[in-house]
Amino acid sequence: MKTASVSEIKRELGERSPQELKETILRLARFKKENKELLTYALFESVDENAYVESVKQEMNSMFEEINTASYYYIKKSVRKILRHTKTRIRYSLDKQTEVELLLWFCIKLANFKPSIRNSLALENILLKQLQGIRKTMPKLHEDLRYDYEKILKNIKY
Repeated sequence: MKTASVSEIKRELGERSPQELKETILRLARFKKENKELLTYALFESVDENAYVESVKQEMNSMFEEINTASYYYIKKSVRKILRHTKTRIRYSLDKQTEVELLLWFCIKLANFKPSIRNSLALENILLKQLQGIRKTMPKLHEDLRYDYEKILKNIKY
């Protein structure tokens, strides 16, 4: 089966009745957890972006607390899992402020993590790559937000 392009799908959705659209969306939600999460965000959480950001931060906090600190190998695997989870949540939002805020939170948690990430080059590189990504996204924000986030960025020490 050949996958249709986004423009083809958009055109076809425009020709469907509301009932058919509802059935298609519900069918789509049955197949993959990520589809359900995106629909949940779009239908319920997109109304209050601040509450969404706070809930993702709480998820990240609990994930950081559950990290197995027996070795840096396990820490690295867990940190990558948390980062993947965070990036997925950022993709749902599509808001640059949400992206910067969640990545900043991730970097703060990682920089303050015990045992120190200074003993692992891989963990340091993960942190540096995310800080670099934040700096790349910052020019797309309002200047007041940029100033506030820049102050937070300067305070991240690892």
